[in-house]
Amino acid sequence: MENTETALKSSKVKLDFKDSKYATGRRKTSVAKVWVKKGSGKIYVNGKIYSDYFSNENHKMQITRPFELINQATDYDVRCSVKGGGPTGQAGAMVHGISKALVLFDESLKSTLKTEKLTTRDSRAVERKKPGRRKARRSFQFSKR
Repeated sequence: MENTETALKSSKVKLDFKDSKYATGRRKTSVAKVWVKKGSGKIYVNGKIYSDYFSNENHKMQITRPFELINQATDYDVRCSVKGGGPTGQAGAMVHGISKALVLFDESLKSTLKTEKLTTRDSRAVERKKPGRRKARRSFQFSKR
């Protein structure tokens, strides 16, 4: 009984991605390693289906956006490994990686994805806290007395 439970917990989805294209996507402190191949439209993130991994609807829409822009929502399978950051950064990193991998598949998609700024790395990150301040820019409350 215990062996079947541990087998279910440790079972990751084994996918054959031999003839795939690889790209790395980054956003904030998140890094996404993305493999894209011709397939049926399945997207896996860290061994789970993306709709199970991301609970926010905005993140789910954001991830499928590159495929909707090129009108090929069910033509590619995606396997992704994401580390670091939170859900927003991870979703952004996935979009960046998927877009770069699609461009490797078909160079004619580059103009469509580039006009929507999906192939560009979003360099915004959290600003560091400065000494003598409460936050990065916010000062302590001034009191005259």
